[in-house]
Amino acid sequence: MTPLPDCFCPVDGTRVPTDSLAWCCPVCRGPLDLDFAPTPASLKSLTGRVNSLWRYTECLPLSGPSVSLGEGRTPLVPLTEGVSAKLDFLMPTLSFKDRGAVLLAELALRLRPRQVVADSSGNAGTAVAAYCARARLPCTVYVPEGTSAKKLEQIGAHGARPEVVPGDREAASRAAREAADEEGTFYASHVFNPYFLHGTKTYVHELWEDLGGRLPEVIVVPVGNGTLLLGAALAVAELHAAGLIDRRPALYAVQSAAVAPLAHAWADGADDLVGVTPAAPTFAEGIAIPHPPRARQILRAVRESGGTFLTVTEDQIRHAQTDLASRGLYVESTGVACWAAVREGPLGTRTAVVPLCGAGLKTGLTTAP
Repeated sequence: MTPLPDCFCPVDGTRVPTDSLAWCCPVCRGPLDLDFAPTPASLKSLTGRVNSLWRYTECLPLSGPSVSLGEGRTPLVPLTEGVSAKLDFLMPTLSFKDRGAVLLAELALRLRPRQVVADSSGNAGTAVAAYCARARLPCTVYVPEGTSAKKLEQIGAHGARPEVVPGDREAASRAAREAADEEGTFYASHVFNPYFLHGTKTYVHELWEDLGGRLPEVIVVPVGNGTLLLGAALAVAELHAAGLIDRRPALYAVQSAAVAPLAHAWADGADDLVGVTPAAPTFAEGIAIPHPPRARQILRAVRESGGTFLTVTEDQIRHAQTDLASRGLYVESTGVACWAAVREGPLGTRTAVVPLCGAGLKTGLTTAP
């Protein structure tokens, strides 16, 4: 079996062996990155490969998957003349989080921990629960109170134990991190563990393949903890370094106006979060993250791409959800945020792709207050 690449702290350079079960930098307690710089395969060489994200094996830090559910290779459909949607809600657990969760489960399977813990507002938790079930690994998912009943039901159905934590998303994260410090525990964190990012980057590798070896001028992504955006940045860098694209698309990051710490930092020209962003109710619960641990990396990735931040109101989210439903696409409220941000013209004539990240059955339709 190929040795696992080491992790390192992007802030202070501390190196951490992947097989140590350490989930953060032991010095600053920040998230980790992976010491891994792959070279993607050419477009022609992908012909005939397995029809899942594992077709991009050269770019994945794990090989020989044993817990795959066929994740990836989701359809790309047009919404307008210049904007297409990638239907990531058609994943096995009905959200894009399967892209990263399968990598976390594969890693945990190799490390053989006593237990797996995760924290989530729902989608990441259901994905980790499903892939842990596939790997026969015991799993506990910490979720904030108010999490969709359907998501809690899905977590439990996969055999994981949902632990509802009083308070907001940050409270659930704190509870999971306390549990993660227990001996023999693997923290399947979609924020702190870099393997998750190397799963989400397959979103862009698929775009590149489906568009015939090119990328749109703009890639629009919802941003809470930033895992899809940072994965997208990784893939763009890999494709560009390999000479497989000649220009890098701009990354447009979308936040709910109700909880927009990164958009506020961007507006201030800051390199990190500024001030305190209180938690607030929003239809886009999946991206309502007041203090994203990878804030500096997210802001830098958007800036280096020539992109920007956009925010959406609750009315925009509600109208975008019903608009997509009228087009045959039933998407959860967080998953419509990107379409809400761009459907009225801020892209001009540029081509773009928006992700529809989660199925509408997870939350139901939003309703006016």
